[in-house]
Amino acid sequence: MMQNPITVVTQIHRAIDQVWKYWTLAEHIIAWNFASDDWHAPHAINDLQVDGRFAYEMAAKDGSFSFTFSGTYTKVINQQKIAYTLDDGRKVEVHFVANEEGTLLTELFEAEQVNPRERQQFGWQCILDNFKRHCEQQPS
Repeated sequence: MMQNPITVVTQIHRAIDQVWKYWTLAEHIIAWNFASDDWHAPHAINDLQVDGRFAYEMAAKDGSFSFTFSGTYTKVINQQKIAYTLDDGRKVEVHFVANEEGTLLTELFEAEQVNPRERQQFGWQCILDNFKRHCEQQPS
C-alpha cells in the first residue's frame, strides 16, 4: 500500500493505445522523460512485465549532473495500470483511462525525504506535461 502519495494528472488528446505505446517504448521515453528543456534523457531501457526492470538516464544537457531513475515493475495491466517500486523502495502507480477526450493519465508516487512535497509534485508534473506534448505532437 502506498504511503501518503503525491498525485499528478494530465488529459491527453490521443487514444489510449497510442498513449500506452508512447509511455512504454524506450525510443519514446527518451523524447519526454525530463522536467525542463535544459535536461534530456539520453538512454532508457524498459522491460515492461512483472519483475521486469527499467532504467532511464536523466541528465543536464551541460553535463553537470545526471542520475538513473530505475526500478522493478510489480503490476502491468495493458492500457490500464502500471505499478512499480523504485530502487529506493518508493512505490509508484500510473493509471490510464480512456475517455471522450482521449486518455486521462494519473500518476501517484510516494515522496522522497530530501525535497519538499510541492517541489516533487512540480517536477513530476513537468515531466508529465512533456509526455502530453510528446504524445500530441506525434502524427495521427
